[in-house]
Amino acid sequence: MAGVLLAFEGLDQSGKQTQAGLLHDRLTAAGHRIRLLSFPDYETAIGRELQQALQGGRHYGPDVMQLLYVANRYERKPDLLAGLGAGEILICDRYVASSVAYGEAQGLDAGWLLDIQRFLPPPDLTILLDIDPATAVRRKAVGRDRYERDLDLLARVRQSYHRLAAGNGWVHLDGARDREAIAAEIFTAVARRLGRP
Repeated sequence: MAGVLLAFEGLDQSGKQTQAGLLHDRLTAAGHRIRLLSFPDYETAIGRELQQALQGGRHYGPDVMQLLYVANRYERKPDLLAGLGAGEILICDRYVASSVAYGEAQGLDAGWLLDIQRFLPPPDLTILLDIDPATAVRRKAVGRDRYERDLDLLARVRQSYHRLAAGNGWVHLDGARDREAIAAEIFTAVARRLGRP
C-alpha cells in the first residue's frame, strides 16, 4: 500500500506539534505505521545553518532563507520517499506551504516558491491550524525568533495561508479552540479524505 503524507501548517504556537502528536498516537493505536517529521530539521547541516540564522547568528535575505528552508526539505527527500514507498503515514509539522506563506509575506513570488519545491513529494492532505498573531504571542511571550517577533509579517503570513487553504482544498481549522475538539475534527478529516483508518 502506498504511503500518505499529511502536512500541518500555521503560525508558530498554532498547535501543529501538539496535534501532529495526537494524530500520531491515534493512528498508531489503530495499527498504522506512522512517522513524525518537523521542518526545519535542525539535525541536518542546512538545518543547523537555519537555526543560526533564526537566532540572529547569520544574516540572510528572505530569498536565501527560503532557499535554505527548501534545501532542508530536499535533504530529507530520500527519507520521505522511502517512508512513502514502505506504506508509512508521514505527519509533517510544516512542509512546502510554509515557504510559500512566509516567503510571499516577505515579497517573494509564490509561483517561484512552489516551483522550486515541485520535486518534493506533495502532501496528500494539508491541515491549517489558524490563529491570529496576538494569540501566538500570548502562547509564547519570550524566546521568540526573528519571525515570531514581527507581528506585521505574521499577519501577512496568515493571509497567505488563508489564500492557499481556500485554493487547494485544505482542512482549515480554528486553532484557538479546545485541543481535543480540534484533534477530533482532524481525525475525522483524515479518515474522510484518505479513506482511513
